[in-house]
Amino acid sequence: MPSGQTPADDVKTWLGSEQQREDSLDPGAVERVAAALGATVPVAGEALPYLWYWAFFQPAPPASSIGEDGHAETGGFLPPMPGRQRMWAGSRISFKTPLKVGVPALRHSTVSKIEEKQGRSAGAMTFVTVEHRYSQEGREAIHEQQDLVYREPRPLQARDGEPLPELDWQETITPHPVQLFRYSAVTFNGHRIHYDWPYATKQEGYAGLVVHGPLIATLVMNAFLAAHPDCTPTRFSFRGRRPLLCPGQFRVGGYFENDSHENDGHESDGVARVFAGDSGGQSQTGLIEFKHTRS
Repeated sequence: MPSGQTPADDVKTWLGSEQQREDSLDPGAVERVAAALGATVPVAGEALPYLWYWAFFQPAPPASSIGEDGHAETGGFLPPMPGRQRMWAGSRISFKTPLKVGVPALRHSTVSKIEEKQGRSAGAMTFVTVEHRYSQEGREAIHEQQDLVYREPRPLQARDGEPLPELDWQETITPHPVQLFRYSAVTFNGHRIHYDWPYATKQEGYAGLVVHGPLIATLVMNAFLAAHPDCTPTRFSFRGRRPLLCPGQFRVGGYFENDSHENDGHESDGVARVFAGDSGGQSQTGLIEFKHTRS
C-alpha cells in the first residue's frame, strides 16, 4: 500500500494497493440483514443469500476520520480524493460457491484500475476499480470487480432515462426511509444521502433520499430468484444509470435473452437482462447468467 503520499500525488500510485479483511459471518448479524431486507433468516451452516456478503467485511473507521458526506476519508487503501463525491457505479460478480453463515471467511481486495474521465454534466471524474476475492475454508467463493466513481461536487441535473422495456417478470418496490436507514446500518455505510434529508437535498442536490445501488441490485436479484427458483446465478453484472429516490416507487424485473430459459435439455446455461427503474426511466441495468436445472 502506498505510504507517505499526499492528496497532490498522482492517484495512479495507488494501483496495486491491497487490503485483507476477515469476518465470522455471525448469525446475529445475518439476522439483522434479513430484517433490513424483509427476508427469511438463514441459520448457521446454511448458504448466505446472494449479495448479502456486502453487509460483511466492512472496515469500521473512527469517527474522527469521517468526512462531511459520511464516508471515511480516502488515502489509505483507496487513493485520496479530497473534495470529491463518491458513488458506487456498478459491479461484475462471479459466484463460484455459496458462503456459509457462521463460518469464518476472508476478503482480499486490490485496486486494479484507476481512470480519469471528463463528464458532460458531472465534470471531472475518477473511476477506481477494486477487485474483491472472497474465500472460505481455503476455497474462493465469490470474485467481484467493483467500480467506484469520484466526481466533482455539483447539483445533479434531473434527467429522464431510457424507458423500461417490456418485462417477463417484475415487482413493484416502495422504499421507506427506515428501510434505507437499516440497510445503511447493516452495511455500515455512513453516506448521508441515504438517511439525511437536508444533506441529500441541499448539499448534494438530490430531490430526496437516495436508494442504495447495492440495495437495488439485491432487490433485482431477489425478484429474479423469486420468479425462477430453479435458476442458479453464476454471474451478475450491473450498472447504475440514474438515482432512485425515496419517497417514490420503482419496478425491478427482467426478461430472458433469446429465450434462454426455454432451451431443450436437462441442464442449460441462460442469460437474463434485468432492470430497475421508475416513471423517469431505467435507473439500473444488469445481466444475470445462470444455470437452469429441470426436475
